[in-house]
Amino acid sequence: MTYCFHVGICICLVLFQTTVMPYFNIFNGFYDLLSPFVIYLSLSHSLRQSIPVILFFGFVMDSLSGGPFGLYLTTYVWLYVGVRWMVTFLHVGDSFLLPFVVAAGVLLQNCIFIGTIAMFKPGTQFLSAAISTVTVQVLWAIFTGPIFLMFFNYSHNRLNRWRKKVFVKEN
Repeated sequence: MTYCFHVGICICLVLFQTTVMPYFNIFNGFYDLLSPFVIYLSLSHSLRQSIPVILFFGFVMDSLSGGPFGLYLTTYVWLYVGVRWMVTFLHVGDSFLLPFVVAAGVLLQNCIFIGTIAMFKPGTQFLSAAISTVTVQVLWAIFTGPIFLMFFNYSHNRLNRWRKKVFVKEN
């Protein structure tokens, strides 16, 4: 049931990101919506529950994007590992740190993207445009990232309460 929840949330995020967001100018420069979900998985769920979802949607995003295959998959895996590592040093259950955790995740994702572009096209002069895009995405992440994390957590808790209520009635 948890996998169905994760897949449903990710499908909704991918559909929203690819079909709705491009038509609104306010979302220009918005970060990848699956990044907060990967951060949520790394903060709240076990490796066994998280990795299949991360791998599957890494492949989905790689097939939807025009970039090199494996870019999103690699990014999501490193994002998961980075947040898990960060949890060992910080108490990220504190709501004050959540905006910075999401912002750091978006920054890590952009560093991987920029590094990949630099590796495939050496000598490309894109630094000023990349810095402004990354800055906008990090600012978006600081303000909207915790909202996404709280929404994912709230939705998952509601699903668990509903599941307990339904399955307790049957037994």
